[in-house]
Amino acid sequence: MTDENERAVQAAIDGEFRLKDPEVRASPALVRELLDPEFTEIGASGRWWDAESILTVMSKGTVTPESPIEARDMSGVVLAPGIVHLTYFSDHQGRGAWRSSLWRLTETGWRLYFHQGTPAG
Repeated sequence: MTDENERAVQAAIDGEFRLKDPEVRASPALVRELLDPEFTEIGASGRWWDAESILTVMSKGTVTPESPIEARDMSGVVLAPGIVHLTYFSDHQGRGAWRSSLWRLTETGWRLYFHQGTPAG
C-alpha cells in the first residue's frame, strides 16, 4: 500500500471511530460534519436511513453518551482515488454486527457515504 493510500485508509478509520464516540454521536452538528450529504445506511435492524433521518433521530436525544459502540478488527482498502472501504465488527450493548463503510473524499474532507450493518448471530 502506498503512503497516500495508507493516509486515506487512516483518515477513514479516524472518521469511523469519531462516529463511534458517544460525545460525537450526541451532537447532530458533529455527526453532520462526518456524513456525506448523499449518505445512506442499511442498518443492522434492516432499516434504511439517510443523513436527515439519522440526524432527526439523534436530535431527539435517543443517542446518549452512556451507550458506547465498540469496534474491532477494522481494516480498509482504497477502491479508487478518494474512495475507501472499511470493514469491522461492532458490539453495542451485547449486539454484534459485521459492518461495512464507504468513505468519500470531498471538498470538506473525508465523509461517510454508505454504511451497512449485518447482525452477527
